[in-house]
Amino acid sequence: MELQSLPVNYLPIIFQMLVALGFVITTMFVTHKIGPKRVTGDKLTPFESGIEVIGNARTPMSIKYFLVAILFVLFDVEVIFMYPWAVNFRDLGKDGMIEMFIFIGTLLLGFIYIIKKGALDWD
Repeated sequence: MELQSLPVNYLPIIFQMLVALGFVITTMFVTHKIGPKRVTGDKLTPFESGIEVIGNARTPMSIKYFLVAILFVLFDVEVIFMYPWAVNFRDLGKDGMIEMFIFIGTLLLGFIYIIKKGALDWD
């Protein structure tokens, strides 16, 4: 039996999206209209995690911090791909094992490249 995708099958999804959008708009409008509107000096001061702001927010930072953060996210996301493989390890057989070795080898080559380029050096 062949399943057909008709436009009428998408009506529940469209309806749910419209209800969610309506809820967001209604909530924002109502809270804006009935919420308190007292402007005080304390509300207008900058607030950063409970600490008084000292200095300029535009102070230059080392690019190494951002580079390490991006590399962490990159390798962390790639490791996430190993979980489905581990769950289906027995079903995938030899082909799955070879493909995972290729994937891990590619990851290792990328990591070696990053170390050779000195991306993780803090000096």
